[in-house]
Amino acid sequence: MSQQYSIEQVPNNLDKIFQEIEQGESIQITQQGQQVAVILSAAEYKRLLHGKPGFWESVELFRQEIIEEGIEIDPDEIWKDVRDKSRWN
Repeated sequence: MSQQYSIEQVPNNLDKIFQEIEQGESIQITQQGQQVAVILSAAEYKRLLHGKPGFWESVELFRQEIIEEGIEIDPDEIWKDVRDKSRWN
């Protein structure tokens, strides 16, 4: 959940703001009740800057996660009902 601070509150709460950012929170900064800025962690900023991964990058990330977790997957079992083979018979 995003925390919200007015510009006037920021200097007095800087330590708390950085703790929240380190915990993965985003911080909204307001001026006269209107949001004027958002503070994000460097990791979240990089993720947004680079955008979403493409299809093949997502496939590779998925494969890497499967390998790291040691999950056994049988492709024949997974894809057996995906293609309608009745047209070719």
